[in-house]
Amino acid sequence: MSQTQIRNFAIIAHVDHGKSTLADRFLEITKTIEKGKMQEQYLDQNPISRRRGITIKLAPVRMKFTLDSQDYILNLIDTPGHVDFSYEVSRTLAACEGAILLVDATQGIQAQTVAHFRAAKKQNLVLIPVVNKIDLPNAQIETTSKELIEAFSFKQEEIIYVSAKTGENVENLLGEIIKRFPSPSGEKNKALRGLIFDAVYDEFRGVVAYVRIVDGQVLKGGKIKLYQNYLESEITDLGYFSPHLVSASALATGEIGYIITGIKDIRKVRVGDTVTQVQNPKEGFKPLPGYKIPKPMIFFGVYPKDTNNFIYLKDSLAKLTLNDTALTYTEEYSSYLGSGFRVGFLGLLHAQIVKERIKQEFNLEILLTMPQVLYDKRPDGTMLEPYMKLIVYAPKNYVGPIMSICQSRKGNLLDLNYHESYAVLSYDMPYSMFIRGISSDLKSASEGFASLDYEVTSYKIADLTKVEIKVNDIAIDILSELAYKDEAISVARKKTEKLKNSLPRQQFRQIIQGIADGNIVAREEIPPFRKDVLAKMSGGDRRRKDKLLEAQKKGKSRMILQAKISIPQDALLSMIEESN
Repeated sequence: MSQTQIRNFAIIAHVDHGKSTLADRFLEITKTIEKGKMQEQYLDQNPISRRRGITIKLAPVRMKFTLDSQDYILNLIDTPGHVDFSYEVSRTLAACEGAILLVDATQGIQAQTVAHFRAAKKQNLVLIPVVNKIDLPNAQIETTSKELIEAFSFKQEEIIYVSAKTGENVENLLGEIIKRFPSPSGEKNKALRGLIFDAVYDEFRGVVAYVRIVDGQVLKGGKIKLYQNYLESEITDLGYFSPHLVSASALATGEIGYIITGIKDIRKVRVGDTVTQVQNPKEGFKPLPGYKIPKPMIFFGVYPKDTNNFIYLKDSLAKLTLNDTALTYTEEYSSYLGSGFRVGFLGLLHAQIVKERIKQEFNLEILLTMPQVLYDKRPDGTMLEPYMKLIVYAPKNYVGPIMSICQSRKGNLLDLNYHESYAVLSYDMPYSMFIRGISSDLKSASEGFASLDYEVTSYKIADLTKVEIKVNDIAIDILSELAYKDEAISVARKKTEKLKNSLPRQQFRQIIQGIADGNIVAREEIPPFRKDVLAKMSGGDRRRKDKLLEAQKKGKSRMILQAKISIPQDALLSMIEESN
């Protein structure tokens, strides 16, 4: 099929605005999936995606559609909407010429709507604004249209109105995709250049690279070279997604598909690399622009609940990184939980999804310790912490409570704009506020209407100190954390109080101390079980009684010094889970 008959596009939107449902209607109308085999969120093959109702991994699919007696190939790449997976969206957009900007008519423009719009504009993509859920009784179609015109300078006649659920006007949208989105550029007679925009690992076939052919063509059975690491390999299979893998003899200029080479190490197939010929011309050959590798921003200690499962956990994490290159891990040891790992995630949702995958795919129960952000320590000991630009979208009447929360979380207001029905607030704020619950606090303050977007902007000097918890002078390593100096005493007091309520009584006294900057700033005590050593004495002089009581006192003192502090895992679990 001619290059002019190809359209490569994505659907971008805030989470829950209907991307996956719209993709389902496309699959139905184009008869890519038989109606009897159709199920909701078809492109979300990941079971966790289905259960949560959100897309967490991009999924490409090739569809065929006829307009004015002309056949076309439509390559759709479904994208995540959650802020934790913004890097997936940027990778998708680099493989496309156009994007559908989808907005829920009941919610209007939200934080990720704007973030994705800006990302698409950076890639110079053509956009089609689409208002979804027009079938709902609470749809605010006119208001949403005004927001699209005001915020993004669209024209009224550019906006398309659909119901992805019922299919209303969706077929017309397919026609507009063909009319408005340009066909892919590129020259079929040039040397092969293909962009790897994703890769997954298949334990039977090796790495499956998702590619967009920019120039030239690639043939099944031929040889290719990965530009960045000069790795050469023979193609064992290639083809396209429909949405499952469909083998083909070649992929030509402008097409989106997959290449399998038998490479077993996904780290050698770098997302953003250029696929080219083994003998590409040295002069005048330019590799395609790559991607910025996603950097983990939140770290958890990850331990098996059963210490005997350490090796199994290690194998599980290794397998997960084959399909999730944003996941990083290194071994660490806790004197209370044993051997485990320090694991880096893109955000809290990413961490929750990985935890679910480990339980579901490997039948392994794990414990996540308290999260920490990525601090940078200078040679002189100065600590730097990441800052973000936090953007909050909410109805106007919630601006006051939102400002109060942001200011109490060390936020500095950068901008405040009022629109017809909503306000946009921008704050410069420590990234650590995410792990301290600012997202849920803003949702509560706005009765669920606020939506958030962020980008990490810089590192700034942080006035931090280490808060430690000790029981009878023995430090509990997994309960230590870095805290702001002006909050350290409060953090220490909360921890000691919670631990006191979690620990069982022993035969000896337990002294719980909270230490900040080397000083004891909080103290709690759990008294021992008291045995009545005088119970069997019915008489006798006072000196004999005093002698027994003194012996009991000395025995308890020795017990405090000699006893091994054993903290039940249930107590630690309750402490950690309250903090997460």
